Amino acid sequence: MKVIKDNKIRRIGIMGGTFDPIHYGHLVTAEAARAEFDMEDIIFVPSGRPPHKHEYEVSEGEDRYLMTVLATITNLNFQVSRTELEREGPTYTVDTLIDFRKKYKDDVELYFITGADAILEIFTWKDVPNLLSSCSFVAATRPGYSREKLNGIIDTIRERYGTNIYYLNVPALAISSTDIRERVRSGRPIKYLLPEAVEDYIAKKGLYGEPMRTRLNG
Repeated sequence: MKVIKDNKIRRIGIMGGTFDPIHYGHLVTAEAARAEFDMEDIIFVPSGRPPHKHEYEVSEGEDRYLMTVLATITNLNFQVSRTELEREGPTYTVDTLIDFRKKYKDDVELYFITGADAILEIFTWKDVPNLLSSCSFVAATRPGYSREKLNGIIDTIRERYGTNIYYLNVPALAISSTDIRERVRSGRPIKYLLPEAVEDYIAKKGLYGEPMRTRLNG
């Protein structure tokens, strides 16, 4: 059910991620959330030093930022923020949301858009009380996704913190950055999985073409 907007309050979506690389799954999810929840803008936030990405070395922040800009530039409702890239040390979602809350104060209703699987792990995130009281959440799922376990987590969150958490079915979530990186390494096509401008950037910079070295600054 579409959430009816209070005309006095602007709605802004925050979509964080490594975006390594950004792809159509991210873009379709963002646009679906914007339309479903009547948001004014979606702000993409490429992560700085994500503390949870241990399985591979994340590409340099500037590359991920520029790919995100290239992917979103044609949508006037999409913006890209450097807030995490400019923060020193590990970056945490709660700090990012607090920064945006300070920027917009009470004039804006913030929605953090993330995958349903991330909600399952949310109690492992930093400063859960402040995190869950800072905004509403949109849990993006594939059609047919089993909600049984997720419903239990959401019920607990709502009971403890009064947080609004909404579901959003998005077919394009079947696309993954992991698969795209593996396809590049193995020489398989990535066309139609992500914007052509991002595909060209990956080729030009030689990203993902060999086992990835640490590209984070420092």
